[in-house]
Amino acid sequence: MAVSDPGYYAYSPIIDRPLLAWPDGARVALWIAPNLEFYELDPPDHPTRRPWSRPFPDVLGYSLRDYGNRVGVWRLLEVLDRHGLRGSVALNVALCQHHPELIEACRIRGWEFFPHGVYNTRYLDGLDEAQERAVIEDCVTTVERHAGERPAGWLSPALTTSERTVNLLAEYGFKYTADLFHDDQPFPLRVRRGRLISVPYALETNDGTAYGRRLLTPGQYADTLIAQFEQLHAEGGRVMCIPLHPFLSGHPHRLGALDRALAHIVKTGGVWPATGAEIADWYYAHGYERMVAHLADPRAERLGA
Repeated sequence: MAVSDPGYYAYSPIIDRPLLAWPDGARVALWIAPNLEFYELDPPDHPTRRPWSRPFPDVLGYSLRDYGNRVGVWRLLEVLDRHGLRGSVALNVALCQHHPELIEACRIRGWEFFPHGVYNTRYLDGLDEAQERAVIEDCVTTVERHAGERPAGWLSPALTTSERTVNLLAEYGFKYTADLFHDDQPFPLRVRRGRLISVPYALETNDGTAYGRRLLTPGQYADTLIAQFEQLHAEGGRVMCIPLHPFLSGHPHRLGALDRALAHIVKTGGVWPATGAEIADWYYAHGYERMVAHLADPRAERLGA
């Protein structure tokens, strides 16, 4: 039988929803999501996907990404410090063993850690349920051991969400997933047990999309971030995510573009700089139940009522 949609969430026009207000009257909840990743030079075979496009050993591809962990990430730390912003780290948890210095640098700044799989060269698609559970359990215990906190959020490695991932995340007590790209606000998800929400992540404002796929110049990327922010700020009650990769935005010629965009956002005001976990907690406390009731009876409360 044909499947018409993933079935993870209900349809809800954003113009008809209950108002969503952020702390202190902020119009935009801003979270920065640096992806701290580790790519294996020779990962295990995957039945449908090659992690490297070039013939093995792809030393070029490996070293380009290794630049981020050796050099680029330290520049991103400086830029975010300059603007008083914390990161929510989408973490390949193997990095805790490979480069514990990075974990400590983020930890002392009060950054959030949420799993992004074990390696960015090992995917969820093609795994059976027991194997996917083992990945999730490994991620949870590794973050707890090395970062000192139980992770609240999740981003699948290389965005390889399986058909069971959201249900497993809810079962394991995660608060949010960043795997879905369907909205500009947090949104309740349909899960078998417990509860789970999506917190808006982004491809449009992702430096991986900007530099890796669309081949934007640094100036064009800065303009993209500013235009995205201005529109969301005008609408109000929205989330803006800026996903960053140190091996991309951490290059010298790109750093100024990120700095310019963040300066504009912070200077504008009406911004709640938060972590993904803080956005999720706020939504559970102030928006979740209202939205669930609205979905049960959309006539009960509409935007602006």
